[in-house]
Amino acid sequence: MPRTIRLTAPAAPFLAYLETWYAALPSLALATLVGDRPERVALFSVDMINGFCKVGPLSGPRVGALIPEVVAVLSRAYALGVRAFVLTQDTHDPATPEFGSYPPHCLAGTAESETVAELAALPFADHLTTIAKNSLSSHLGTNLDAWLRERPALDTFIIVGNCTDLCVYSAAMHLRLEAHALNLSRRVIVVADALDTFDIPVSVAQELGIYAHDGDLHHVLFLHHMAQNGVEVVGTLT
Repeated sequence: MPRTIRLTAPAAPFLAYLETWYAALPSLALATLVGDRPERVALFSVDMINGFCKVGPLSGPRVGALIPEVVAVLSRAYALGVRAFVLTQDTHDPATPEFGSYPPHCLAGTAESETVAELAALPFADHLTTIAKNSLSSHLGTNLDAWLRERPALDTFIIVGNCTDLCVYSAAMHLRLEAHALNLSRRVIVVADALDTFDIPVSVAQELGIYAHDGDLHHVLFLHHMAQNGVEVVGTLT
């Protein structure tokens, strides 16, 4: 028996609701968030590397356009005294099973796996800790949990980068669910204006025989899902 579900018409009210919700996302004053205790704040930049921003099969203009905003957020945080910066970045082993789902990308030792030059050139680049990852997860099989254990004072995490519905979602939800599981007092904040995901139109997907991926819908839908689970979703950091 064919599996059927009606989405187009029934989903219209929900999609309209999502548009309204997204347009009304609040701003957050970074200076107020940091306050006089910058040692409590960490800023995570996820997958702002050449292989998603500039070159390679998974690079694209939507993600590349994030670079100025991500640089600005990190620079402003540093000026406010924040020193805990993490760059979690795809640095793939050629044998990763992930290449069964996505084309080979960001192989260790290649230009694709390198931090974009705009971040690498920041005058405080020596404060940026790079965490190599071999999957969508910033935590599984990486040094991130060890880095966190060495900094027990951290209780506020700001996340920017790529992709909203994949690596960013995984990082934010891990931090949030860990807090739930361990009864930790922790804020996890994602900044919509400093996040995005890729777009594959249905026509292109059908031509290439791959999955379609509506960038706008996935961006907003996964922000909404994070918000439902206790992640603070803000439109911008002022």
